[in-house]
Amino acid sequence: MKIQTLIAALALTVGASAFAQAPAAPVSPKDPLATPKIDQRQANQEKRIDQGIASGALTKKEATNLDKRETKIEADKLAAKADGKVTKAERRKLEREQNRASGAIKRHKHDRQTAAPVAAK
Repeated sequence: MKIQTLIAALALTVGASAFAQAPAAPVSPKDPLATPKIDQRQANQEKRIDQGIASGALTKKEATNLDKRETKIEADKLAAKADGKVTKAERRKLEREQNRASGAIKRHKHDRQTAAPVAAK
């Protein structure tokens, strides 16, 4: 009987100490400056522009125009981060800008204007 009591007490002690340990990774609040979706989408759009240049689907003028749009979105993102927090309204504004830029990329890539394909480097 004493051995069973001792084993039960030992199991409770080990079990309780397991719950008392600190979490493996500290839980931090969401970073108010983080914009991973915006960053990933911007990288995808820049890749689409580069692909359009390489295939000849985008003319030099179209590519320049699209690059200027992407540069403006980046500047707006940095301005949104300047005060230490990217608000919901700022995120929506950036998303709208990216939606418009994405549509422009699609329109320019699929219009009848073409350029000579650029050889891969």
